[in-house]
Amino acid sequence: MSAAPGGPPARARAGAGPARPSRRAGPAMSLRDRLTLLATGVVAVALVVGALALSAVLGAGRVAALDEVVRARAATVAALVGDDRVPDPLPVAEPGEVAQVLDADGGVLASSATASRTLPVLDAGTVAAWRAEAGDDVLVRTTDRSAYDAQARVAVQAVVLDGAPATVVTSVPLDEVRGVLDATRLALLLVVPVLTLGVALLVRTLLGRALAPVEDLRAAADRVALAGGPGSLPVPAADDELAALARTLNAMLDRLEASAARQRTFVGDAAHELRSPVAAVRAAVEVARAHPDAYPVDDLVADLAPEVERMQALVDDLLVLARVGAAPVPRVRVDLGAAAQEAAGSAAPVAAARGVRVDVRGAGAALGTDDAVRRVLRNLVANAARHAAMAVEVTVTDARVSVDDDGPGIPAADRERVFERFVRLDDARERDAGGTGLGLAIAREVARELGGDVVLGEAPAGGLRAVVTLPALRAQAPRAGVHVGDG
Repeated sequence: MSAAPGGPPARARAGAGPARPSRRAGPAMSLRDRLTLLATGVVAVALVVGALALSAVLGAGRVAALDEVVRARAATVAALVGDDRVPDPLPVAEPGEVAQVLDADGGVLASSATASRTLPVLDAGTVAAWRAEAGDDVLVRTTDRSAYDAQARVAVQAVVLDGAPATVVTSVPLDEVRGVLDATRLALLLVVPVLTLGVALLVRTLLGRALAPVEDLRAAADRVALAGGPGSLPVPAADDELAALARTLNAMLDRLEASAARQRTFVGDAAHELRSPVAAVRAAVEVARAHPDAYPVDDLVADLAPEVERMQALVDDLLVLARVGAAPVPRVRVDLGAAAQEAAGSAAPVAAARGVRVDVRGAGAALGTDDAVRRVLRNLVANAARHAAMAVEVTVTDARVSVDDDGPGIPAADRERVFERFVRLDDARERDAGGTGLGLAIAREVARELGGDVVLGEAPAGGLRAVVTLPALRAQAPRAGVHVGDG
């Protein structure tokens, strides 16, 4: 049932894949710009925090210095009062500094030249409260009740003058501190944006240079994608993470190209080798259809069965070759003796039909996958059984298996060429012998995927010797493996 017009879209059909995410509208910010923005933001925050901290430290330091001034001045005046040597006027040194001695009622008994003898620094109530809080110590406070400054740092200390209680009050204005802080903040307001802009430009320039190899990799990958491969990516000169990434991507491209090559080879081989049996089957079917009375069913079956078996063998072998190297698998210990015995058993029907004896001697083990090793040995033993005159000898040792026959052998000049797909050297190796022309090719490719190899030589009896070497048990280094099916 379709959705109503204007309603929500109908659900996807069963089995359909998930909807692709929609692309974002508008150009996305580049990685370079994002990293620049992030780094600049971090630096800007750090500069602002540093500016605030610097202002706080400068302010606290200046206030501490003023505290020392008013404390020292209060102590000096208190000492003069205690010695009954109160000068007129009281001594001061700092700009705007005020010193006074006040009586219990807040009246001025003595004053510095920077203040009036009739106007106390603080009102009587504030002086009395702070005097009581100070006790025998010097109390320092910030106040905006000063008669001489909008805001001042004031020290209060209790003394006795002429037998009557009195209070020493000293103050310095905080205007200078505020001026210093305002100047500092103004400077920082100008410096921080300039520094932030400079850092942004520097970071963007450095990121451009640092990301240049990434852009080279992207451009090269784009060219490979447009060309459809093969190709490789440039490896930066510096041996860093980008170089490692480039090497990894090149290895991946190589594996993809090898996989594509295997697929192309598989398609080509299948098209080439299946053409003949398919043509034979088609001809037999057409003859049987045109002349049913002259082509009995038993004859048709007898003609079709070998071609069908040959097509099945070809397809099986081609699929094995197509899977070689497709996916790595972990390797384990493989009993070569048992694998050789199984290979001899699988070749027994061919050997018996030709009167050939297959003997297996020795024992050993190697690293590999059981299916792959058995496939290699089955192909080699079957090949030897098809071409031997009387006997096939299989000798097993650790990491090595040799298969000897007493057949016609292969000339030294052709021992590498026979590993090519569908190569046959003479009538003795025609399809009628039961092979597909892929046995040796499969054996070598599978063995090499396991980390070993297959080489051909001359057997002691004059026939062919095929030697399989595989990684020994002590060589546990991981290598690409192969998964092959039984065939």
